Amino acid sequence: MALVLVGLWVGQNINLLPIDASSNAPVYDSLFQVLFSIGTILFLGITGLLLFSLVRFRRRPGDKGDGAAIEGNLPLEILWTAIPAVVVLFIGIYSYDIYERMGGMTPLHDHTSMMSASMTNPTQDVSTKVWGGIGASAAASGALPVEVTAMQFAFIFHYPDSDITSGELHVPVGQPVELRMHANDVIHAFWVPQFRLKQDVIPGQPTVLSFTPTRTGSYPIVCAELCGPYHGGMRSTVVVHDAEAFETWQASNRPTPPATAA
Repeated sequence: MALVLVGLWVGQNINLLPIDASSNAPVYDSLFQVLFSIGTILFLGITGLLLFSLVRFRRRPGDKGDGAAIEGNLPLEILWTAIPAVVVLFIGIYSYDIYERMGGMTPLHDHTSMMSASMTNPTQDVSTKVWGGIGASAAASGALPVEVTAMQFAFIFHYPDSDITSGELHVPVGQPVELRMHANDVIHAFWVPQFRLKQDVIPGQPTVLSFTPTRTGSYPIVCAELCGPYHGGMRSTVVVHDAEAFETWQASNRPTPPATAA
């Protein structure tokens, strides 16, 4: 009981994670707290038992005999097999539930139907069909669409609604954002620790990542997949503005339309 109480206290009161800045973060953090509590209980229990055994069952001065020949203890073996099995089963079910709530089991798009449509109408690019369908979904949900291109060794962000292209991701606080990601060369990974989000970006496979920022500020974007010799320098920034500041940023970065001839 003491181990359980200490583990629960540690999980609830010691936070090792960075600041939370998206609506996904509390869901992930609740899972981390549970895992941290279970890990603390197991660490203290196993370490405490080892230290106790080292002291209690150490060789006494002058003792030259062998230890007792113990071949097995069925109740003890059942106990130390059953407890880890129950813990692992609980963690698996709870982790799956969190993964599903964060959208991990939602199909991004139907590759089979896209390929069939491409064979029917080969003049239309498959990626156009994919992003067209996703764009309609984003418009219906009120999400801000952003096209993300991952390449060695940078992320490029394009806003189709305003035709802005940027080396940084700028988003408004409180509004859903839909990233439409693709890679030009090798596998990359889009990771924002403060958002508790990481998504692989795979060549030839358009990927969608949705989130809602909840806290203004600047947060690092890191490539979390080894993608070449300068992988460590493949970093960018996501800047979360309030609504007025985001409008100002868009207005100041929107490309000037070409002048028409008189």
